[in-house]
Amino acid sequence: MRILISNDDGYLAPGINALAEALATVADIVVVAPDSNRSGASNSLSLDRPLSVTKAANGFYFVNGTPTDCVHIALTGMLDTRPDLVVSGINNGQNMGDDTLYSGTVAAATEAFLFGIPAIAFSQVHSGWSEIESAARVARDIVLRRLDALESPFLLNVNIPNLPYEQMGPLTPTRLGRRHQSEPVIRAQDPRGREIFWIGAPGACRDAGEGTDFHATAQGQVSLTPLQVDLTHREQLQLLRDSLQ
Repeated sequence: MRILISNDDGYLAPGINALAEALATVADIVVVAPDSNRSGASNSLSLDRPLSVTKAANGFYFVNGTPTDCVHIALTGMLDTRPDLVVSGINNGQNMGDDTLYSGTVAAATEAFLFGIPAIAFSQVHSGWSEIESAARVARDIVLRRLDALESPFLLNVNIPNLPYEQMGPLTPTRLGRRHQSEPVIRAQDPRGREIFWIGAPGACRDAGEGTDFHATAQGQVSLTPLQVDLTHREQLQLLRDSLQ
């Protein structure tokens, strides 16, 4: 099995290093990741400048661009062989509910999905990298399952509790929960007295009931959410047709 690995925390992040180490025991891997932290980059492509690819001392490749750039370059101009699977992560903190729309981790996996390749985004529930080796073992377990029953290509968003491997709950299929709107921006001043704004913290959970990713991880379970890219609001589409007649 050939696996392409990327992330949004950068090629030096503990998460991608743990993931690569775990998957190298079961597959041929290539790592192509951003040169620095690109959290919140979503599905952005760098179209205003050329990008460079550099090979690091550990064999990883890093790109001066976004997570989507990394996967796009790897699949369209860098790799000689198409990977069987693309994985992203392990992210430093959760990507659940509405956060998936902003996540560079999920975006890297989504880019592979758009190219017809199965893809999985892995995140830990809490930031700080505690129990990252356990999370990497869980990620390897999921990859080894092959998930042949799923329609291919598939796109999975996986959130793993920061627990020792032996204490990890079961793999649990979930849907995305919902958050309230984000907290207000934080106003500050730069050293020259100009007003600046920091994006506020994520809002509290609005829908964290049973069956959601929020609920599963709160119970110590590993949340697996199948995602899709079609954003068409089909009920609104019919209402729009009716209103234009």
